[in-house]
Amino acid sequence: MATDKTTDVPADVEKGIVDAQVAEVVENKDEASTKSTAKAGKRSAKAVAEAEAKVEKEERKAARAAGDAEEDAKPKQPVKPTRSRLERRGKNFRKAAEQIEKDKAYNLEEAVAIAQKTSSVKFDATVELHIRLGVDPRHADQNIRDNLVLPAGTGKTVRVAVLADVDDAAAAKKAGADVAGIDEILKDLDKGQLNFDTLIATPSQMAKLGKYARVLGPRGLMPNPKSGTVTTDVTKAVSEAKAGRVEYRVDSTGIVHLGVGKVSFTPAQLAENIQAVFASIKSNKPNSLKGTYIKAIHLTTTMGPSIVVDLAAAN
Repeated sequence: MATDKTTDVPADVEKGIVDAQVAEVVENKDEASTKSTAKAGKRSAKAVAEAEAKVEKEERKAARAAGDAEEDAKPKQPVKPTRSRLERRGKNFRKAAEQIEKDKAYNLEEAVAIAQKTSSVKFDATVELHIRLGVDPRHADQNIRDNLVLPAGTGKTVRVAVLADVDDAAAAKKAGADVAGIDEILKDLDKGQLNFDTLIATPSQMAKLGKYARVLGPRGLMPNPKSGTVTTDVTKAVSEAKAGRVEYRVDSTGIVHLGVGKVSFTPAQLAENIQAVFASIKSNKPNSLKGTYIKAIHLTTTMGPSIVVDLAAAN
């Protein structure tokens, strides 16, 4: 009588057989999938990949649109309107600005009175004149520049230094110069000390200032014949500097900015200084200019509101 013999198979061997069978099934499936694609046309591998990429792109678009719709459904925070420039200023400035009528041009006397009235600072503020000219500073003949002595002065104590030889230095001292000579001024310049507001030099001494041009130039202290600070008549130059000589030059936008006195001046003194500036600017009108020369005039004080001045005041 025959008997069946059963053999026990180890677990690791049995697992190996199962893995081999699974691998064979996957391989057969991949071969079937490869065979199902054509070499060209809509069923080619490239066309199938492009179709899948297009589907994925559409799905991303739909998801993004759903997210935007959800974001739009959320209530948005109200946006505060931007405050005007006047509203962003200080309380004292706004109070002073209320005394000036918007879009109104004042005559010179009214503008001076309002400027003095609206100065709210605790120090003696400078009265500033701003004139917009119809010139193009890129043209040499329209680059307006001049200097003049204000009839009532500037209200500032000007420290004057004179770079000159012994004889001229002595004359400058008599005329009121604070510092005069050569060695004393050059020693201060070597130390970087600028103990003056105006520097006057004789033509023969200008060569000694060459190495200090980078110090003096940016501060507007370099002597210049056009401003009257390079001269042989040092006595006259010192007297004019002490009396209130000012220099103006049109900026790149065609505007002249100039201080014409202090708030503590009388209205008559301020008006006299302003009229002197008008006369100087009119005398420098270029012949090549076509159109309006003086386009706008504004008067203001240090940290004060601006006042529009009637153009008739400059005529």
